[in-house]
Amino acid sequence: MATCDGDTTTTVTDELVLNYHLMHPGGDSQPGDPNLAYHLDGTYHLHYILRHPWYGDSAPVRPGEAEVSFSFIHVTSPDMLHWTWRTTKLQPSFTGHGMFSGTGFITKEGKPAAIYCGLSEPRHAFIAVADDNDLSSWQKPYPVLPDGVPAGKDVRLLGDPDLFQVGDTYYTYSAGDDLELCKSTDLVNWTYVGPLMQRELPDVAQGEDTSCANLFPLGDKWMLLCISHQLGCRYYLGDWDAAAEQFVPETHGRMNWRRASQSLAEPAYRDFFAPESVLTPDGRRVMWAWLATADPATDLKSVQSLPRELRLGDDGSLRIEPLSELESLRYDALTLHDVTFTSPDSRSDRPGHVTEKIADLDGDSFEIRITVDRAEANRNRFGVQLFADDGGEGLLILLRPESGTLCVGETEAPFAVADLPAGEDLELRIFVDKYLVEVFANGRQAALSVLMGYRDGGNQLRGYIFDRSDKAAPTTFRTVEIWKLKPTNQGFFEARESRIWQPDTQSR
Repeated sequence: MATCDGDTTTTVTDELVLNYHLMHPGGDSQPGDPNLAYHLDGTYHLHYILRHPWYGDSAPVRPGEAEVSFSFIHVTSPDMLHWTWRTTKLQPSFTGHGMFSGTGFITKEGKPAAIYCGLSEPRHAFIAVADDNDLSSWQKPYPVLPDGVPAGKDVRLLGDPDLFQVGDTYYTYSAGDDLELCKSTDLVNWTYVGPLMQRELPDVAQGEDTSCANLFPLGDKWMLLCISHQLGCRYYLGDWDAAAEQFVPETHGRMNWRRASQSLAEPAYRDFFAPESVLTPDGRRVMWAWLATADPATDLKSVQSLPRELRLGDDGSLRIEPLSELESLRYDALTLHDVTFTSPDSRSDRPGHVTEKIADLDGDSFEIRITVDRAEANRNRFGVQLFADDGGEGLLILLRPESGTLCVGETEAPFAVADLPAGEDLELRIFVDKYLVEVFANGRQAALSVLMGYRDGGNQLRGYIFDRSDKAAPTTFRTVEIWKLKPTNQGFFEARESRIWQPDTQSR
């Protein structure tokens, strides 16, 4: 077992430091769930969980574990890209208990506040209200204790409580109690309501929990963003039934995808895991997720995904786009038009694919945008290779019409060109941050992969096509746009040295 952070001898080596992804500046730092996101007075605030040593006399220790506890590390940013670490305030030396996931919200009085799972004895959900918009001081947390709970039902909101507001009423629920809903008008006096969900959907497996949840309006629908612990990040879209005080799910989707090397028998698919979201001043819903198991070398480093913008398309389905502010990092642009690849000769003895160099990638931080006409993309098995050379495959990003999937390395996610509306061309946006690669396809799908040995291969971007038919023809990428991306990690290096975020390890 790796040591938990708080051991000041551990660190993140420079080779693991990402350029524009948010990651913890200390050593091993699981669990890393993002939490408590706000936009306050022009500043974005985000917290994430840190496991650390504990030698205090209070009772913050997670049951079954000795001398560890959990705090909320606090970071701020003007743009959700450039992060600064702040002094940790929400920690067991202040709260009297360790802290697991919850939700940040704004009270009716305009105060930032948080609801979270307190690792207390007895264990409860707790609410804490901030004294200021800098989140530099908080009032002592207090437990949520609902009235009117049916006999024999445990509604202590133990598992990752969420809180949302409808009119003048606050509602809260959590994964630990079968999504039982409670309500309040003052955040102090709570009343049991009943089940949050009106029904479950058929593509949710029995045994999936609804943890790290966040319920919010999205367009003319409501979205329940959450995880199941074994299958990763997922979501529901539906309606809020005000009369029944219930969420009515209509569709369910997933954001995390199994890698080929991960077990089918014992699922633990957590590459894109615990999510959190925030509403921007201009009305965008932006989310992050903890990349919990993307690669063994980063499993304990608390790397967060790129911020993703969520919205509903005209057809009511979810759209997932990279954060608009990422475009501010672009420089040294290269644009190529009508990049054509000669199809393999189906009459030869060669394998049925060819790869051809598109460009050299001089550096380790890029955005690549590839546009392919619909007619070219339809039924073609093609893609690009990163970190490649004439003899090395590197990391393959592949469209597979035979399975209707987008492959990013080992990760395979549902996406088919044939399912795009008529007249919509294919657009891939690829973000390269050293060994971490995130791909967005037409704003309809996103997937990621890790290649820790990226420096061992080449530095080429290469096109890949496969066609063994008698009618094999050249394939053309209409445009290939490549930008280098400026690093945003100055705050990381400062915090790695100052350790301003370091929680207390005993009671004050």
